[in-house]
Amino acid sequence: MATSRTAIIAGNWKMNLGPQQASSFAREILPALGDIIRHNSSLMSILCPPSISLASVHKVMEAMPTPGVELGAQNMYYEDKGAFTGEIAPGMLKELCTTVILGHSERRTYFGENDELVNKKTLAAFAYGLRPIVCVGENTDQYESGETQSVIKTQIQQSLAGLSGEQASQIVIAYEPIWAIGTGKAATAKGAGEVIHFIRHTYASIYGESAAQAIRILYGGSVTSANISEFMAHPDIDGGLIGGASIKHDFVEIVRTTAETIRP
Repeated sequence: MATSRTAIIAGNWKMNLGPQQASSFAREILPALGDIIRHNSSLMSILCPPSISLASVHKVMEAMPTPGVELGAQNMYYEDKGAFTGEIAPGMLKELCTTVILGHSERRTYFGENDELVNKKTLAAFAYGLRPIVCVGENTDQYESGETQSVIKTQIQQSLAGLSGEQASQIVIAYEPIWAIGTGKAATAKGAGEVIHFIRHTYASIYGESAAQAIRILYGGSVTSANISEFMAHPDIDGGLIGGASIKHDFVEIVRTTAETIRP
């Protein structure tokens, strides 16, 4: 990764760990995460529990202040308030979180989210001072048919449309090849790096080279402590969006290995 960009290791806990389990797990890992990040200012971590557990983890984080570790949500709606049963407004999240994951492949695949909806959510997140982590990625059929670049380009153009100059430099993108999520089949560092380089190039064509060099682009898809250093060695990869390993103690080792890999 470029030394001018702060790396992010984000943990997407998905639909795991209710309020009690989540708070217990947070209490277990925060001291270790804090100790690692305290010695490396080029790294931060974001914990993203399910929405029902956000308040309990926030309470733990208030009781155990850990600079460099922030709280994030897994999803949100774009409206301020109203009759949207089961949804969470950006203003609600802002009371607890700094960050929100948007357009995750599971949201796109299982719940029909498209680029237009992801774009509305992205703009709403910025309007409330939340940092969006916007996910893009191709599925197995698209990957095997050689459509990766065309799929990614469309997702970037449509999901990230209409950003201001300041927003364009602040957004975080996560490249998640759907064929690698939860399969144990990670992309190679070379392959992921090539796609992420393409993402940065595509983004530069929309928002300029300066913004493209400022944004963080993460890799997600079967990341573990055993392979994170390979990804972090690539100059265009700025961290990881960790799924399955984020609710295990291996998450701490992923952060530790990242810190060692990017140590100045």
